[in-house]
Amino acid sequence: MPYDDWVNLSEFCLVMVRAIQLITSGGQIVEGLIVPMEQRHFEDVEDIWKPILRAANQPDAGWIWDYKLNQSQQQERYEAYSLDVDGLSQGLIFIETQWHRSQLPQRWRLVYIEAIASAPWNRADIEQPPWIKGVGRLLLLFSRQRSVELGYRGRVGLHSLPAVEGFYHRLNMPDYGPDPEKDGLVYFEYGALQS
Repeated sequence: MPYDDWVNLSEFCLVMVRAIQLITSGGQIVEGLIVPMEQRHFEDVEDIWKPILRAANQPDAGWIWDYKLNQSQQQERYEAYSLDVDGLSQGLIFIETQWHRSQLPQRWRLVYIEAIASAPWNRADIEQPPWIKGVGRLLLLFSRQRSVELGYRGRVGLHSLPAVEGFYHRLNMPDYGPDPEKDGLVYFEYGALQS
């Protein structure tokens, strides 16, 4: 059963930790936590993820997660989270929460996903079957929850790498076509959740 809990990271910062249940490819239920990204998560990416991603020729193998971590720690508008199982990062998400607006004519505020990634062993194009399915979907759902918490009614936008456009189509995320201002990357945006 999912639950939320507030954790005091310092005298100035309270963050939400979310517990979730995930299912492995073998049908085992495992407990996971969505937590603010820390240095140890960056180390997971550098030491464990990246060698596998490079060997599999994945387009996000060169993403600079230490920069994203630093941004989230230095600027209030950025947030970075990890989905952990047994202390190991299974997925990461980096969002911007204040400056982005909908690309629709109404220009509503939204949560913008700067980067989202699953660990290599959770990707069907690398590991068959993936150890845990649905990591990306859960992180995307988390971004919608953050949007609701921020008063944006669940609105979320992102530009997709070409290799994963099908993922967003399968999740029924509306496709607004190539964005010439983002090198032709396809823009996807979830609208407001219905009350």
